[in-house]
Amino acid sequence: MLTNQLSGAVMLTNQEAAILRLRRSKRVWPFKTPFTNHIRVIRGINMDTGDVLASLGVEGATAAAHALSLPAEAYGNDAQLEVMWAMKAYNHAEVYFNLISSVDPKFLKLTKSDDMIYTKFREDFPDFDIKILDAELLKSPEAKEKWRPFCNHFEHLVEDFNYGTLLRLDCEKDYTEENTIFATRIQFFAIEIARNREGYNSVVYNTSAKTKRQKKEQS
Repeated sequence: MLTNQLSGAVMLTNQEAAILRLRRSKRVWPFKTPFTNHIRVIRGINMDTGDVLASLGVEGATAAAHALSLPAEAYGNDAQLEVMWAMKAYNHAEVYFNLISSVDPKFLKLTKSDDMIYTKFREDFPDFDIKILDAELLKSPEAKEKWRPFCNHFEHLVEDFNYGTLLRLDCEKDYTEENTIFATRIQFFAIEIARNREGYNSVVYNTSAKTKRQKKEQS
């Protein structure tokens, strides 16, 4: 299988890399998220998903965030196909970034086990830098051995705890080829819950809010 190098440590398939590149083209995806009917999250040139999520308020956005913890089967019946898996992973990332861009991340709850995940994460990884991730601390053989007990702890607590998920390296930046690695679902939750609670993702929200204010003032 042909692959593309990412961040010197992680390999993306050509299909997966193409999915990430498509983000910049703002193409409309021919499939729905698990909660499309609720918040109409379909990316496209003429639709601002961030505005839709912001209009929901904290309670509605939290309901949207809950859908991010649904098992892979909830996204369709063709998860076994590599390209569809990549599209689902992309869609999960797209919705999540729009979420933290639209609602103050400090108020978000991503799973029903957020408190447990955060507490266990900081017990096992007290000095782990979540602002800018070192891919080696997630992907090296030594790192995998250290992460394995943590991940397995949530096997029966978090749906699809080991399902492949896109994760940003620098929390202040969007998902791009250069700023994205593949991690397990529980690693994504652990790091993003910590980023939300410790204020690191607030930069994304504040930057988005500032941009929206400027556009409103100019209109």
